[in-house]
Amino acid sequence: MSHENCSHRLAPPLTRKEFLKLTGMSLGALALGTLLTDAFAADAPLVMPLDLLPRLPPLPAKAKHVIHIFAGGAPSHIDTFDAKPAMERLRDQTVGGMSGVIWPSPFKFEACGKGGVQISELFPRLRTVADELCVIRSMNSEIPAHGPASKLLHTGSAILTKPCLGSWVLYGLGTESQNLPGFVSLGGAPEARQAAFLPSIYQGSQANFRAGAAMNKVLPNLTSEFSGLDVQRAQLDLARTLDEHHGKTVQGDEQLEARIGSFELAFRMQTAATDAFDITKESEATRAAYGKGDLAARILCARRLVERGVRFVQIDAGGWDHHTNLTASIRKTADSIDQPAAALINDLKARGLLDETLVIWGGEFGRTPNTPGRVSEASGRDHWSNAFCCWLAGGGVRGGMMHGETDDLGREVVKDPVHIHDLHATILRLLGFDHTKLTYRYNGRDFRLTDNFGQIVNQIIA
Repeated sequence: MSHENCSHRLAPPLTRKEFLKLTGMSLGALALGTLLTDAFAADAPLVMPLDLLPRLPPLPAKAKHVIHIFAGGAPSHIDTFDAKPAMERLRDQTVGGMSGVIWPSPFKFEACGKGGVQISELFPRLRTVADELCVIRSMNSEIPAHGPASKLLHTGSAILTKPCLGSWVLYGLGTESQNLPGFVSLGGAPEARQAAFLPSIYQGSQANFRAGAAMNKVLPNLTSEFSGLDVQRAQLDLARTLDEHHGKTVQGDEQLEARIGSFELAFRMQTAATDAFDITKESEATRAAYGKGDLAARILCARRLVERGVRFVQIDAGGWDHHTNLTASIRKTADSIDQPAAALINDLKARGLLDETLVIWGGEFGRTPNTPGRVSEASGRDHWSNAFCCWLAGGGVRGGMMHGETDDLGREVVKDPVHIHDLHATILRLLGFDHTKLTYRYNGRDFRLTDNFGQIVNQIIA
């Protein structure tokens, strides 16, 4: 058939000039599209493998492990790490907007270490490691109620059921320990260890640990009452074989794989956990350095877990809700944490683990500078979320420094405010993540720990 009889005739060849004229815009659009694709790819959320294998973070980082010591009940910042000598001039006076009278701290502060970190007399041993501490004195949030404020601190949300900090860390980094849970919770509320909509493999494992506790009490059902290790091994091998056959002949099943993985971990834990939680294997000198009591034992246990590759350890260290009898009660609570926390920092440093282990201490909010009624032995302080403090050590944090300031009464942040979302963003950055990109898609939305908020506090990163 001739060209003349074709319904769609072939166009004559284009000259080079005509080709460039016709395609110039298209080539530009193609180049722009490529650039935009690269830009969007750079900002794309991270898609992490749904397993517990250890992995490197996308950004440079020092921190590999986290020990979070939760001071539940809300410590009074003006009696612990935020000295307010100017309060003395307003002693026993009523300040506008607050009931009762101003009550200056009954405890003396001292500038400690080379950095001059202000630390209360309540913490004589923490004073000796002041150069390892980064004290944030400008923490703040909007919630002065224990329940939702604690939930916000642990999960980044005061209302929604969301994954906790430890679960996000485990999701991002996996764990170096394949014989122990990657995330261990030593006491505390369920929200402190919840995986929420993240896969259940990232849930924190609760350990009812206390000094001298039997292993089957620390981790319920750690050992089988019905069969020995050889029989258990044969059962697990059979389950794995059947699962592989199911995957080849029917379809893969993520939930089934996760369940068998949990069984395998439980099998290995019978030996590994028995060793990790046995603090009697530590020398007498080490145990003496941490001190006596269940909290001291938990903190020593946390070091043993991190040493064995556990990624995140959460410790409940509450007892700070001092509405009354603060002067006497806060001494007892502070004494329970002072020695073991200082020992933990020294121990990690001596073992070469402090640089890669981020230690965090703090509560859900702070306390008022006033006390209801007149000052007496029964005086205490009420809830206050506009300003409070926390401290961090190790894990790429600058030690021997104080960040942020509050006003003369410790009521409001006046310099470098740090919201809970900012703290979370900074913790993730220390671990090697951009908090805006570590996400998980659920119900058609990419969720993250910091929601739509959070700024990294670069000033405290070494």
